[in-house]
Amino acid sequence: MEIPVASRPASFQSATISVRTRGTREFVDITERVLDLLERSEITNGLAVVASMHTTAAIVVNEHEPELLKDFYGFLTILAPENEEYAHNAVPCGPEEVPNAHSHCQALLLNTSESFPIIGGRLQLGRYQRIFLVELDHERSRTVSVAFLGS
Repeated sequence: MEIPVASRPASFQSATISVRTRGTREFVDITERVLDLLERSEITNGLAVVASMHTTAAIVVNEHEPELLKDFYGFLTILAPENEEYAHNAVPCGPEEVPNAHSHCQALLLNTSESFPIIGGRLQLGRYQRIFLVELDHERSRTVSVAFLGS
């Protein structure tokens, strides 16, 4: 298979998405916002990286089916329940912080970022795939970094 050489130089573009979450283990579908940024980037072929800027929020790709999201919520709760004793919770919190070791433990099971090929100006997502920011802590403002590299 012959791989065509890009006819124009590669460029790098980045942006951020601001999200206000409403609570613990909320799945916020950010797919359309990422697609809008890609369209405005004018990158036709390359790579997209979507990354959480937080240690208690994750980026995942899955189906946007409400019952599945409920199951995943329950799964995370079983693996790292909020009411367990954690050494991290004994560390003094700052003025706007709460004990959240369970959120950090859940985050270790998930991804901080996801990468996607861009081909023909389209993000390569499967039929049912959606991009989610997963809030693992409590209601707050979150930032997602989106970067595109290509031509």
